[in-house]
Amino acid sequence: MALPTKAFLFDLNGTMIDDMQFHCKAWFNILNDDLSANLSWEQVKEQMYGKNTELLIRVFGKDHFTQEEMDRLSVEKEKRYQAEYRPLLQLIDGLDEFLIEAKEAGIKMGIGSAAIPFNINFVLDGLNLHHYFTSIVSADDVIDSKPDPETYVKGAAELGVLPEECIVFEDAPKGVEAALRAGMKVVVLTTMHEAHEFSAYHNIICFIKDYKELNLSNLI
Repeated sequence: MALPTKAFLFDLNGTMIDDMQFHCKAWFNILNDDLSANLSWEQVKEQMYGKNTELLIRVFGKDHFTQEEMDRLSVEKEKRYQAEYRPLLQLIDGLDEFLIEAKEAGIKMGIGSAAIPFNINFVLDGLNLHHYFTSIVSADDVIDSKPDPETYVKGAAELGVLPEECIVFEDAPKGVEAALRAGMKVVVLTTMHEAHEFSAYHNIICFIKDYKELNLSNLI
């Protein structure tokens, strides 16, 4: 018998705000113009998961950069992303109403993101969202990022619920894999990836383009 849903865990970028093209562009420019990686747009897109430092290691190898260099590149990438996306910062359609309804229904909510706090606060401060979330798990809070389940397992623990009592909101296959490994069901936002790219995963409740397509009562 399935347990009742007590909590929602939201990935941030591409799931709460439709900004992944801006992240991809910032990485594309840094990887190719600054670091001469000579990657196509699709190759960069394929690397868009996990921590920034993990992305750099996947592309260039483990010993190519010092930790200090990777930290500097990570912050520089986020500064470029924020500068371009800031004028367009807004929630995905319907999410503002959905958050209000979920809070009124007593659903606990948290953020589980591979972003650094600098980026998470850019969104939560910019859109005045902190009051909805009693758990925020960032790249700095885990040893292994998605697709490792640590991000979502830690989020559930901080909210005081079992993994199977959580629904995750994700936009990326690696994020869905993390939720699957954590024992959680997922609602997928098709902001960056198409439904067929998730065919390997059996924990998906539904695919949506925005939150207007969701009925809270169907999830809880």
